[in-house]
Amino acid sequence: MKGMVFTAFLEMVEDKFSADMVDDIIDDANLPSGGAYTAVGSYDHTEMISMVVALSKRTGIPAGDLVEIFGENMFSLFYAGYPNFFEGVPDAFSFLMSVDQVIHVEVLKLYPDARLPRFDCELNGDSLTMIYRSPRCFSDLALGLIKGCAKHFGENLRIERENLDAESTKFTITKH
Repeated sequence: MKGMVFTAFLEMVEDKFSADMVDDIIDDANLPSGGAYTAVGSYDHTEMISMVVALSKRTGIPAGDLVEIFGENMFSLFYAGYPNFFEGVPDAFSFLMSVDQVIHVEVLKLYPDARLPRFDCELNGDSLTMIYRSPRCFSDLALGLIKGCAKHFGENLRIERENLDAESTKFTITKH
């Protein structure tokens, strides 16, 4: 997993909780990296899981909820850092459908070693089906990103989630 995800997570923890909480969860998680991340580095995704579990234990907030909140927060950071991906994109469905064919292609140009999730999309009128596939099982992060996208575009979307197997989740997103 790219270091920019780790640094964004730790920034969110500091903003929403405290710098002390960042130090505490890094200590609690006993990370192989020691919790020292660079945006361009690559790190084992299990370190993120360990930090989320540590944060959940300290805050009492379920780990899945924390990852979802992080996804929403990360979407805002994504927009701030890469506004060109949003140029000419009229709505949330258009953006979500571009993730695999446009955004991930560009990410791989910058970070050829990135192991990105896949999103298979099918649009049917006012409904978009997205199948998320990843061996890292961060469907809560994907859900948060989808919610962040809806907020960004000011759209009221109903999101239904169905776990298909250990590595795949189906999101059915409907416009209200």
